[in-house]
Amino acid sequence: MAERYYVVREDLLPEGILKTEQAKELLRRGEAATIHEAAERVGLSRSAYYKYKDGVYALEHASRESIATLSMDLEHRSGVLSKVLGMLAFSEGNVLTISQSIPLQGMANVVVSIDISLINGALTELLEKLRSLDGVKRVTVVGRS
Repeated sequence: MAERYYVVREDLLPEGILKTEQAKELLRRGEAATIHEAAERVGLSRSAYYKYKDGVYALEHASRESIATLSMDLEHRSGVLSKVLGMLAFSEGNVLTISQSIPLQGMANVVVSIDISLINGALTELLEKLRSLDGVKRVTVVGRS
């Protein structure tokens, strides 16, 4: 059976769906660093967020953004960049461009543009996974298109 979509006026939506979109907006704007923080700030359980997150979009966000540019500070050690690229590949992110600065004081900045149209899960989840890698000191989204 094919998926069907509806446009529904906001005041008719259940509270869980509205709060899910509010949490997603906090994450998009960078006002919440994690899904846990965003859900807590809007008064939503994480399980409700995960239940609705892939099925609710504000009309202005309905078109899928497919390219994300990430800036990362990585320790200058063998294998750190390889782990990052491996995580991107494992998550079905396709690297479009990559630029690495010359390491200074043991750190290098890497800017990567990736096609995120097929990634497993939300971009925020991928960012959390990248931040958890040994040698990754900072990950931020610097652009989306």
